[in-house]
Amino acid sequence: MINRYRNKTVYDLRTLAEKVDGRVLGDAATKVDGISGLQEARPGHITFLANPRYRAFISKTQASALIASQEEPLFKGPVLQVSDPYLAFAMLLDLFFPTVKSAPGIHPSAVVYPGSDIGEGVSIDACAVIQKGVRLGKGVRIGACVVLGENSRIDDASSIAPNVTIYPDTEIGQRVIIHAGSVIGSDGFGYARKDGLPYKVPQVGKVVVEEDCEIGANVTIDRAALGETRIGRGTKIDNLVQIGHNVVIGPYSIVVSQVGIGGSTHIGNGVVLAGQVGVAGHIRIGDGVTVAAKSGITKSVPPGQTMGGHMAIPLREWRRSEAIYRHLPDLQEGYRDLLKRVKVLEKMLESKKD
Repeated sequence: MINRYRNKTVYDLRTLAEKVDGRVLGDAATKVDGISGLQEARPGHITFLANPRYRAFISKTQASALIASQEEPLFKGPVLQVSDPYLAFAMLLDLFFPTVKSAPGIHPSAVVYPGSDIGEGVSIDACAVIQKGVRLGKGVRIGACVVLGENSRIDDASSIAPNVTIYPDTEIGQRVIIHAGSVIGSDGFGYARKDGLPYKVPQVGKVVVEEDCEIGANVTIDRAALGETRIGRGTKIDNLVQIGHNVVIGPYSIVVSQVGIGGSTHIGNGVVLAGQVGVAGHIRIGDGVTVAAKSGITKSVPPGQTMGGHMAIPLREWRRSEAIYRHLPDLQEGYRDLLKRVKVLEKMLESKKD
């Protein structure tokens, strides 16, 4: 959905330095016509070093210029010195591969129900379905086969990739990107028991995605049972993530692939959940928490913590282990004390033998 084209403009290194707030070590007139990784670069390209483990490739690269945080003796050409090489690389990628802006208009095969409010410069691709009461802001891009449910709203400059389904009453803020196959606003997973059988709890809330979020491919965000499921501004969600009903994620958080978040959990600002993290429902994760990959979070976490680790074992054994685990520091201290006492007793026994 977000197409880019190859910018064939040739820049000198001095111009690139101005665009990324860097300085040139070496020949600032060096011409650059492309950008590549260290191993793929050819003459005329600029490359970058953000991770020291790739320093060995510097002497072999064919690139004409290097983005780095310091002078690199192994590289014979000029260096574009910046404080954050990876950020500079991203900014130059935007320069060499700018976004293609979709031409405004509605494809003849799209279905737009009467009563929809379509803003200026909106593009709607083939076979999309825009149901009644939908509001689309200025410059919104709707991909092929997207379905927008009744009374949903998408604000200015947001982009919805093909085959996305947005259920009724969902609210999407400005400059949001939603990648292909995602489902926003599906029913939360809620069941009571009636005569011993599951009885569906109606899910009558909604989903709100605030501005500047990005939602990866095949993500599911469930609507609230009551109230709202909310994704805070600037939050980035990777592919294949499941977010349960009534979850609140604070601004500028990062949720990596295959994370699952249980219903009614509140996640703070700037939280990082690495790949395959599982978060139980009805808990709180404080601001600035980082959780390592494949961890299971079953209890609330205070702000600023770094968490990790979880292994599945029989439930009764796991509960006993968890109870002991929390006391391990005290047990270790007691163990060391016992060792000291044993050594004292051994010395006393040896002296008596003598």
